Amino acid sequence: MIQPILSVENLSMRFGGLLAVDNVSFEVKPNQVFGIIGPNGAGKTTVFNCIGGFYKPSEGKIVLENKPIQGRPSHKVAQMGLVRTFQNVRLFKQLTVLENLLVAQHQHLNTSLIAGLFKTAGYKRSEEQAQAEAVKWLDFMDLRQYANREAGNLAYGHQRRLEIARCMITKPRLLMLDEPAAGLNPQEKRDLQQLIDQLRTDMGVAVLLIEHDMSLVMGISDEILVMEYGKPIAVGLPHDIQNDPRVIKAYLGEE
Repeated sequence: MIQPILSVENLSMRFGGLLAVDNVSFEVKPNQVFGIIGPNGAGKTTVFNCIGGFYKPSEGKIVLENKPIQGRPSHKVAQMGLVRTFQNVRLFKQLTVLENLLVAQHQHLNTSLIAGLFKTAGYKRSEEQAQAEAVKWLDFMDLRQYANREAGNLAYGHQRRLEIARCMITKPRLLMLDEPAAGLNPQEKRDLQQLIDQLRTDMGVAVLLIEHDMSLVMGISDEILVMEYGKPIAVGLPHDIQNDPRVIKAYLGEE
């Protein structure tokens, strides 16, 4: 039996008297693309924020590769191999594209004050490795021609790709994408679907995503969780989800 890379068990999140997430459970397996969908206000982003360390859950367990992470701060969760993007692109917009990828590697580099002051051999090697890794991801994302352009001046679709590259350069085991297709044109959405598939097949990363674009999420996901009013209402294969009466009711209502 394949061990899950992420296990979420009986997750609940309260804000005062509001129960925003109510008893959500699911598993993400290695190299799997797992989608979370649901109407606006269903609690999807709150689930993401609990997993990523931005919220401390009221109840439940979150386990990443056999290590509990619920309640850990986001930077600790990232160091353990779980990183995320956001609905609104969050780049260092005054830095260049290349600089964004160099900054993302800081926790892996030999950049102590002494090493930096004296430009030790280890420090120089770390700088060279960081540059090489950044160039590799610029090539992978087809962004090399923009390496010295300020990130804020990139087209929106390219900003999305840079944000994903900035996550991937930290060598995560699980990548969480929060509405990655938002604001993209149809061709960019097709490119995004191909990119997500490449990340899981070529880079061996599992992907957990929230997405409103049904064509994309149905086309790329191995398994899908549907939420409504903070509760899980269905989980299964894309074909089963599309034909589930509870899901149809949640999206379309009933007469």
